[in-house]
Amino acid sequence: MHARVRYATAALNSLPTPEADAITHSERLVARLQQEMRDSGGAITFARFMELVLYAPGLGYYSAGSRKFGVEGDFVTAPEISALFSCCVASQVQQVLGALEGGAVLEVGAGSGVMAADMLAELERLESLPEHYFILELSAELRERQRVTLQDKVPQLVGRVQWLDGLPQTPFHGVVLANELLDALPVHRFHVGRGGVDELYVTCSKEGFCWERGRISSKPLAERLGGIVAQLPVGYQSEVGLAAERWLRSIGTILERGLVLLIDYGFPAHEYYHPQRGSGTLMCHYRHRAHPDPLILPGLQDITAHVNFTAVAESAVDVGMDVYGYTTQAYFLFANGLDRAMQDLPDDSLAQLELSRQIKTLTLPEEMGELFKVIGIGKGLAGVPLNGFKLHDLRGKL
Repeated sequence: MHARVRYATAALNSLPTPEADAITHSERLVARLQQEMRDSGGAITFARFMELVLYAPGLGYYSAGSRKFGVEGDFVTAPEISALFSCCVASQVQQVLGALEGGAVLEVGAGSGVMAADMLAELERLESLPEHYFILELSAELRERQRVTLQDKVPQLVGRVQWLDGLPQTPFHGVVLANELLDALPVHRFHVGRGGVDELYVTCSKEGFCWERGRISSKPLAERLGGIVAQLPVGYQSEVGLAAERWLRSIGTILERGLVLLIDYGFPAHEYYHPQRGSGTLMCHYRHRAHPDPLILPGLQDITAHVNFTAVAESAVDVGMDVYGYTTQAYFLFANGLDRAMQDLPDDSLAQLELSRQIKTLTLPEEMGELFKVIGIGKGLAGVPLNGFKLHDLRGKL
């Protein structure tokens, strides 16, 4: 435990120093976490810790007002890298809305709003605008940023956008989109010991937050771990994303006909829980620095875990959805027309270089091309071969 605290101090020393107001904000969240730990007997599951540091009202990373996306924030997502990404996604949306003869789009966690704006612009160009473009966003600060982005980029289409506080209460027809959503949902952590498997909790010492091993906190988690840990070596640590699985099941209850398109970084289960991946997949982002310590900078840094796409697929099937395709981001983008953008490079040499840089970032294996995956699940599209998965469908690896 003390070694972990020293490591946290070393990680802090390698990162930019937060401003005074950011430190004050973080201290308020620390007090909230400490109270939660006292109320829970001294420690909380990492899933609860992650939920609070990311989403506690007014205090969590995503619910507070600091800039998160883009060059001025902590990380850059694919829609911020290039509008070509959203145009390719729009091409897939166009095919599905055409097959459904209409429908709506629901984007869950719309970030800065740039993906919504670029997609709406492309769908307008394709004469395939959805009946409604819903955005499910709980952060008031991000909602306002999304409104500003949409007003700036597609003012003629802002009236088509509606913000939601939760999933629709009526049956949904259309396309549900989530880009880099599942990786930010809370995960439980576990540790394989000589005597069995323990859950990793978070507690507080004089030096700061630290890990503590304890009993498995719930029956669903115990059942999931039972199918995971048998072949893993002593000392192995990793994550289980029960929240992502619950989210998939909730989507399945409201989707009547359409496609759920999930884009995120991750692996199928046999790669996720590979014996050589013994430290898990947690990664934190602070001012474009990546590091693996989630117990520092509460409320000031993003915390993510890679997605187990096998668990995603199984959760979808459990609630009556079908898995229509699974592939890498590179294959998905090329299958939806990215190659045409490469053929139509602008005449200006600097613009050509910039567009080429964007395409390389989105598609090269050492960039986002292979680590990021796309999975399509849904209902009522069994007879529609989805364009995005025609080049290389990897469902056999799930």
